[in-house]
Amino acid sequence: MSVKPTKAMVLAAGLGLRMRPLTDRMPKPLVSVAGQPLLDHVLDKLDQAGVTEAVVNVHYLPDQIINHVAGRQHPRVIISDERDQVLGTGGGVVKALPLLGDAPFFHVNSDTLWIDGVRSNLARLAENFDPTRMDILLLMAPTATSIGYGGRGDYGMLPDGTLRKRKENQVVPFVYAGAAILSPSIFADAPKGEFSLTKMFDRANEQERLFGLRLDGVWMHVGTPDAVYAAEEAFLESVA
Repeated sequence: MSVKPTKAMVLAAGLGLRMRPLTDRMPKPLVSVAGQPLLDHVLDKLDQAGVTEAVVNVHYLPDQIINHVAGRQHPRVIISDERDQVLGTGGGVVKALPLLGDAPFFHVNSDTLWIDGVRSNLARLAENFDPTRMDILLLMAPTATSIGYGGRGDYGMLPDGTLRKRKENQVVPFVYAGAAILSPSIFADAPKGEFSLTKMFDRANEQERLFGLRLDGVWMHVGTPDAVYAAEEAFLESVA
């Protein structure tokens, strides 16, 4: 069983503190990598995966993002305005749920960046999302081949895609790549106000309904100005 999401939630409300000074006067989603803003890289991939509507939330320097996407039709962008409140990665989705509908939807961080392998990773997520078995399917990048990432990973992954969260002193081989498919039903009794989406990940994990799909290609962690240069080098190599 698979799904074909036509809607997506794109998180673009962050402050981008670690990306300063690039984000002193510009929201992080508009920082350019390889000649294109991070947000456009994401929206282009969603368009290629068949998404027709993308809900983009805004908080920091919101007008710049609103103006940037105003004329975009593929996908059409709907703004979820959070300029007067901080809702976090989870609360932002809850606010946008009326715009996202009842079907599973793509959920993508606006600052995530990857080079697809032979096939679109978002299309692969859609093909592998089975709503009878899973509530959340995360795109997982191998830490060993990721660019700009130096952490201990987020999850171990079993052959069937079942995820096991990293324990405090553990090192695991996969990091969440910032793209997923979520079932809106997981937010039925979500907290009010600000909370982290990882709360939903943990709950699905406890219920054995959190799964992962290994990314095919190269994932880039663009968290600092130095990482922008590394990501651009990777793009140049991919088209050489």
